[in-house]
Amino acid sequence: MLTFYLWERLLLAITTTDVYAVGIPIILGLICLEALFSTFRKRGFYKLGDTAGTAGLLAGNVFVSLMTQGLVLVLYFSLYQFRVFTVNDLMPVWAVWLLTLVMIDFVFYWYHRSAHRVRFLWAIHMNHHSSVEMNFSVALRQAWFGPISKAPFYVIMPLVGFDPSITLVVGLISRLWGVLGHTQWIDKLGWMDSVFNTPSTHRVHHGTNPEYIDSNYGNFFIVWDRLFGTYAKEDAQVIFGLVNNVETNNPVKITFHTWSAIFSDVKGARSFAEVGGYIFGPPDWSPQDVKNS
Repeated sequence: MLTFYLWERLLLAITTTDVYAVGIPIILGLICLEALFSTFRKRGFYKLGDTAGTAGLLAGNVFVSLMTQGLVLVLYFSLYQFRVFTVNDLMPVWAVWLLTLVMIDFVFYWYHRSAHRVRFLWAIHMNHHSSVEMNFSVALRQAWFGPISKAPFYVIMPLVGFDPSITLVVGLISRLWGVLGHTQWIDKLGWMDSVFNTPSTHRVHHGTNPEYIDSNYGNFFIVWDRLFGTYAKEDAQVIFGLVNNVETNNPVKITFHTWSAIFSDVKGARSFAEVGGYIFGPPDWSPQDVKNS
């Protein structure tokens, strides 16, 4: 009983500052170790231009997060007043944290899947896939407008009854886990590849191989992909990047690359159906899909 009490006190005391204080040194340490391993083994995991592009995308993402996080939290806490349940009252603190982690990952799966299948969301998310490398730093290649695009998906959590303050901390821990999947340094992990989003399963997600496209959307667990038919196992060597690579490391050009293509397509559209297809259809949508429907 004392052990559970101490764990509950510890969980209640953890803040996002604590998570950053622990997580950032770990991430930077992993990047340094992986870069050293790559250099001494001549694996070529890191390229200077690619890493510089990642830094630019990360800077923009952090800026947008700082500008919008307060408003998003106000929205979540406002919606929390209309919650169906109070999850904190239904179970012990440790169980609340575990259920919050599961719920965050479930919502993320559907956000992530939508970000690959709805073109205007893909215009935001493709920034993360624009690198042809795969290393821990690629996890930091975050879309400038990602914090905004995720918010509408997560409003369900405070409405159901998940405490936004706990969701914020657990969500950050979940994101730090996601960093670990971005590497070629770690090989397959056996049974773990069937349950969690591991380096092997996430390499597949970043692959442009035909058999790997649109698969493995989970962030912490991979079970959602197995349940909803989007799981793919790493067999053939993964080719990283986009189907049509942007051929630039300029963060501004990467950020607005697909938006520019959408604008051009909409400008040339011949009907409202085509406009809708170019914006809300899959990234590979074409007017031929309207004729065939």
